[in-house]
Amino acid sequence: MLKILVADDDRDMCLLLQRFLTRNGFEVHILHTGKKTIEWLQANKPDLILCDFRLEDMNGDELLKKAKELHYSVPFIIITGYSDVKAAVDVMKHGAFDYITKPLFPDEILLTIKKALAEKNPSKDITPKTAPVRESVEADSTASTALGSEYIHGNTPEFRNILKQIDLVAPTNYSVVIYGESGSGKEVIAREIHARSKRTRQPFIAIDCGAMSKELAGSELFGHEKGSFTGALNQKIGSFELANGGTIFLDEIANLSYDIQVSLLRVVQERKMRRVGGVKDIDLDVRIIVASNEKLWDAAHKGRFREDLFHRFNEFSINVPALRERKEDILLFSRHFLDITNRELGKNVRGFSPEVEDIFLNYVWFGNLRELKNVIKRSTLLTEGDRVEVTSLPFEITHYDKLKFEEGATEQRESRPDPLPPVMPEPKKEKEFKSLKTASLDAEYEMVLKALEEVDFNKSKAAKLLNIDRKTIYNILNQYKKIKQL
Repeated sequence: MLKILVADDDRDMCLLLQRFLTRNGFEVHILHTGKKTIEWLQANKPDLILCDFRLEDMNGDELLKKAKELHYSVPFIIITGYSDVKAAVDVMKHGAFDYITKPLFPDEILLTIKKALAEKNPSKDITPKTAPVRESVEADSTASTALGSEYIHGNTPEFRNILKQIDLVAPTNYSVVIYGESGSGKEVIAREIHARSKRTRQPFIAIDCGAMSKELAGSELFGHEKGSFTGALNQKIGSFELANGGTIFLDEIANLSYDIQVSLLRVVQERKMRRVGGVKDIDLDVRIIVASNEKLWDAAHKGRFREDLFHRFNEFSINVPALRERKEDILLFSRHFLDITNRELGKNVRGFSPEVEDIFLNYVWFGNLRELKNVIKRSTLLTEGDRVEVTSLPFEITHYDKLKFEEGATEQRESRPDPLPPVMPEPKKEKEFKSLKTASLDAEYEMVLKALEEVDFNKSKAAKLLNIDRKTIYNILNQYKKIKQL
């Protein structure tokens, strides 16, 4: 059995990769730091190394160099975000076989791994011992891998209506537009449509158009030929080609640049595509489902989205209500996320205190189900008893009413005319000083809160906005909560 070493400090990602690769016939070893990876390599030799570009203690380039010092010449594949693609290309110049950008897609991972192993060991049989398992390996996706179709089954009349719409449109080949706020479960509805269609045994590929840079969007969607642009050291299969025969889901479609929209229009009209730098058309049989948190018709009227492309997509539409509009489902999904987290952490937290349930029902859930899931995961991790208590919840959840009141009071004060001076002057108060550390933490907390509000409380996107990692955001929120409790 071929042995793959996965080096990544994202434990959720490692778990999903291990499951996926093991089911496809590989022996998988997981490590989370560069130091431990080097120590492991001194005693073991894998057939392939799959490494995140940014580890806690070193980057992929450093790890590659240290591996070479140990006389390792096994294929080395870099996992990277769009912001680090240039750096990943530089690592390839130093000997890495290829890079894969996040979000990760199973077909692309398998294809890249098989290509690397075949090139390095042409005599070895690299055929997986089991058929490829179609599953997502995106860590920050809205509960898609964990919930599957269970997510759809809310108790509200609105969601029962959505189920009827899914049953109606799934057997057809219609393109579908799904509208809803960030984190409301648009991707899982797309997966449900795919699961109930005739294409269910074919690939489902999900793309976050909002995370793609303008320069790389064409390559990610349509692929590229070797040498087609600077850094194109190998041929790359695009998402549409990976999805051939199945379904492609384009989230936040309105974020695509005008040039890519033109290329996409040809794909939709002619069902043909051409890789970047290619000369040959590739026939496509792909069902297209798109999603947006704004109405595409409005975006078309504002000149930000092609009207002809909108009409091509708009064969059927589904509107997903926000979580705050279906409060009956909040506790239902809270318990479901708790069950999932208990299995992941090996814990046995049985439920929530009445105070926690009241807070959940009265909170607005700006990030919808994605935010609810993250809150449940964090609070379950911090819970030591058999119930989640208020002390385990994040500060912004427990103090929402107070923050909302203070914000409303500020707006009210600003709208009033200046009051008359008091009859008796108030005694002067001594000016209060904060410690420099506290003042700095207050400022950091304000910046983090503003960034979270800007991206609907998606912590991954907020981290990118602030140019920090998600762990730093959690640390700032936790430190601020502790200081306020003193």
